[in-house]
Amino acid sequence: MWQLHHFTLCPFSRKIRLMCAEKGVTLELVAERPWERRDGFMELNPAGQTPVLREGPVVLADSGAIAEYLEETVERTPLLGSGAAERAETRRVIAWFEGKFYAEVGVPLLAERMFKRLVERTAPDARTVRAAARAAEAHMDYLDFLLDRRRWLSGPVFGLADIAAAAQLSVADYLGGIDWDGHEPARQWYSALKSRPTFRPLLAERMEGLPPPAHYDKLDF
Repeated sequence: MWQLHHFTLCPFSRKIRLMCAEKGVTLELVAERPWERRDGFMELNPAGQTPVLREGPVVLADSGAIAEYLEETVERTPLLGSGAAERAETRRVIAWFEGKFYAEVGVPLLAERMFKRLVERTAPDARTVRAAARAAEAHMDYLDFLLDRRRWLSGPVFGLADIAAAAQLSVADYLGGIDWDGHEPARQWYSALKSRPTFRPLLAERMEGLPPPAHYDKLDF
């Protein structure tokens, strides 16, 4: 059985967990706190980043590389798209959320509302949180723009772009960084994802000392 070394509020870990669930790949979850740089974990991935997927001598790091490996080796439920253009659009949308959204929204929220509270025991910087909120609003506008023109983020069928975007949004939402008001296309899309059996176990998880907003795991939000 594959072992997944993950952190519950790591959106890249969430992407791999959701992808494996959609493909029917059973995982043994190994919780990590990456900032602790545990010796055994650092031996698996000297970069000290989650996720890491391991089975016997095979050790895979970086969520992009892991996702490509799973897509190549697990035939069930293809998630990249049916043609070259659709696969390219899938990769583009993933790059948007895992690059731009994560840098502008995910990183500051994790630093201010998770790391400072639970690790440093200090107060968040209000200016940084406000800047993340402004950036999140712009990204929600872009999400609405895409979903006004297509059923799913990279085309007509559910796929890895939806998984990657939902993984990023779910962490930001857990940290209270997403305002869904006025974003009905995004709300309907995310509600559909939250209702999937593969997503429900992830939404049930809680990080000790850091509860999510009341709407976080509700389908009607």
